Amino acid sequence: MKFSIYLKNTVLITLLFALNSIKSNGQTEKKRSVFVKKIDQNILLDGVLDEDIWDQAEIVTDFWQMFPTDSLQSRNETIVKLLYDDTNLYIGSFSKGIGPDFRVSSLKRDFSARSNDNVTVLFDTFRDGQNAFLFGVNALGVQREGLISDGGTAVSGFSLTWDIKWQTASTRKDDSFTIEIIIPLNSLKYPEGVKKWGFQAYRFDMQTNERSSWSPVPQNQIPVNLGYLGELVFEEPLKRNKTPLYLIPYVNGLLSKSFEENSTNNSLTIGGDLKVAIGNGLNLDVTLNPDFSNVEVDNIITNLTRFEISLPEKRQFFIDNGDLFKNFGGSREAVPFFSRRIGIARDGEGNTIQNNILGGVRLSGKIDENWRLGVLSIQNQEDLSNEIASNNNTMFVLQRKVFKQSQIGAFIVNRESLKDYEFLKEKDRYNRVFGLDYNLNSANNKWIGKFYTHKSFQPDDSEGNLSSGASLIYNTRIWRLSSKWVYVDQDFRSDLGFIPRTGIIKTGISGERTFYPKRGRINSHSIQLSNYSWQQKSLDYKKTDHFRRFEYNIEFKKQNQLGFSVRNQFIYLSNPFDPTRSENGEPLPANIDYTFNQWSVEYQSNLANLFNFSSELSYGSFFNGTRFSYQGNTEFRIQPKVVMSLLWDYNQVRLPEPYPSANIILISPKVELTLNKKLFWSTLVQYSNQSDNLGINSRLQWRFAPLSDLYLVYNDNYFTRDFGPIFRSINLKLTYWLSL
Repeated sequence: MKFSIYLKNTVLITLLFALNSIKSNGQTEKKRSVFVKKIDQNILLDGVLDEDIWDQAEIVTDFWQMFPTDSLQSRNETIVKLLYDDTNLYIGSFSKGIGPDFRVSSLKRDFSARSNDNVTVLFDTFRDGQNAFLFGVNALGVQREGLISDGGTAVSGFSLTWDIKWQTASTRKDDSFTIEIIIPLNSLKYPEGVKKWGFQAYRFDMQTNERSSWSPVPQNQIPVNLGYLGELVFEEPLKRNKTPLYLIPYVNGLLSKSFEENSTNNSLTIGGDLKVAIGNGLNLDVTLNPDFSNVEVDNIITNLTRFEISLPEKRQFFIDNGDLFKNFGGSREAVPFFSRRIGIARDGEGNTIQNNILGGVRLSGKIDENWRLGVLSIQNQEDLSNEIASNNNTMFVLQRKVFKQSQIGAFIVNRESLKDYEFLKEKDRYNRVFGLDYNLNSANNKWIGKFYTHKSFQPDDSEGNLSSGASLIYNTRIWRLSSKWVYVDQDFRSDLGFIPRTGIIKTGISGERTFYPKRGRINSHSIQLSNYSWQQKSLDYKKTDHFRRFEYNIEFKKQNQLGFSVRNQFIYLSNPFDPTRSENGEPLPANIDYTFNQWSVEYQSNLANLFNFSSELSYGSFFNGTRFSYQGNTEFRIQPKVVMSLLWDYNQVRLPEPYPSANIILISPKVELTLNKKLFWSTLVQYSNQSDNLGINSRLQWRFAPLSDLYLVYNDNYFTRDFGPIFRSINLKLTYWLSL
């Protein structure tokens, strides 16, 4: 009965939101526009805009502040010019300052805009308001490129892991810097014959603590929000470019030793990737015997919850058009496809171990201005000694734009073993998930919503495997209101997904009011209230969790932030649980309610400062005991060569006897040295007594040619309780990007 009411309310509310979307998307606002002249002469890439043709380019200027206000023009002048020919897009930029002290945190690619003086441009080449390409350059000419998805409404839709070939040069004077950019048009995807792109240019000015954009963006939004783009108008329609073909082979030499198994491994592996552009909208990616030893090591996270924690994808093969595959379902409750599942497996004893990938293929991108397609298929290697089957992991996605910026998407996920194994249980032969999602994005992304229904299938179990949900966010300069409803059936299962728990109904609302003082040091301050609850279907819809929180946050004009919060939490343990995860610890008993409260204070300094830090202090009751927590991160830079940082997370958990108490410590120092724009060295040390591990990862990278690298990677791991080595390895890996 309760679930029936939930479904009816979900459908009704979603229909109302959809009607609002139609109305909102029908509204039009005058956009800023820039004309781009076509040229037939060469431009020398030297960071000096001295060719006569630059004088004929229309000027993008008169930037508007996003911070500290959004109602005034920027104080320091920023100029952007654009030209193009049949092969390249040319961008020139001039940025005025108030002195020579421009912030450049590092010479390493893919810098953070919040700690660098930089200019960034966005191109929504299909004008769908959902996806865009990002290119940024700082005052010393360091590059960053990224992909924007989900309309750019949240940081989760912003990825700098994407890499392509493009060129930059820069010059700097006492009070200004100039940037020159050449982007090959065949590095971008766009409809053949198009004359208009969505366009934005924005600048982070560290000398005046100002953020500004060409097309105005309210200060409650992030600058990559695609609901606020202007437009770029080409003099002539863009022609179809020569289809690029890239071959990226690698050779990796490995020396390793496992101290637990008293074994060594000396090996040489060869593999690579193939990238083929199909038309002007699709990418075909093929990988054979992939090796991800050059990928940065995952950060260790202290986990005091009952549930698994997800970690971000860093492997290049899964990045381009990654939103097509990963953005189905609820981001925290039931994601049907989570690429981090591929390449790991559980052995016969239930331990999570690495599992080699034999190869894979992926076709993804735009079919036309309204349709997107995604097909991914990867085969992992069997490991008979660890009772791991060889599986084919496949996902098919078809997405259609509706109205102006909203989308409807359908998918199929299939994980299937193609061989019979004695150790393989019948229920694990295959797992399939089918689903339909509707993503609502109104004009200027004021209304953002999602409605989805998914169903899973596996042997002898095809009924009652449902996951469904709806959410809505109303976001303006003053108000941010959100609501969410989620249902995950007890038998819903996605072997390639991320599903922390099943058999639940989650409901919740959140409201935030922001104030903007006209005077003083405070730029804005806000009050937020949140209330979420979970019911367990198998317990006759008994409430098993609720989470209530009051927050007060302050943002200062110098870009430092201060926050206070009070949290009330209720947990009904349906299974025994030890939050400290102590060895041989007595778990808290099941079938008991726990209600506890906690307060916290949090501070973040301006990230542009050479010495900056963030910290959070919290204290309160915790189940039937108490918890004191102190965590943070500090960073010191010797610009632009050295970055030193220290992350810490300390939790003091005190539970009454006979339950375990613990001091849980995580410490992670890191040193990054950028000798120049091609040679980088970083060392990360992670100590965690909860995971009983001390890990050292040291990586030297030499970018000897565009997107071509030589890596030397050293890894070392030790037990922390009974101190001793676990695993040690050294990799020498060469990758080379060939244009065919």
